Amino acid sequence: MQKYVPLLARILLSIIFIKAGIDKLFDPGSTVQQMASKGIPLPGVLIIPTIILLIAGGLSVLLGFKARYGALGLIGFLIPTTLIFHTNFAEPMQQIQFLKNLGLMGGLLMVVAFGSGALSLDERTGSPGISSPSERF
Repeated sequence: MQKYVPLLARILLSIIFIKAGIDKLFDPGSTVQQMASKGIPLPGVLIIPTIILLIAGGLSVLLGFKARYGALGLIGFLIPTTLIFHTNFAEPMQQIQFLKNLGLMGGLLMVVAFGSGALSLDERTGSPGISSPSERF
């Protein structure tokens, strides 16, 4: 059972990022408009690395391939996204989005700290990711 928990956690954690990236891939216009409305420069250009980061980071965590790097990339995406788009606490939905993103960052920090676990490509190849087990947090 313990062998399957990290895999299940990676599946549950990564789905939202992969889906968001695919949604943006097929409908970039709505995200570009949101970015422009917040004053983000060059939203039509920035949508491309956004899509790549969401899909690649999500797949990295899902497959457990360089999962620590994927998780760090997604955290790096979530911090500004959360602060720019979800700090209007007068709106209950923005409070929920803010707290959801904090929870996602917490899950991603677990991947950074402990790796991708059993049943991952990192485990199969013996790749610890960012650091060796003795150098972990």
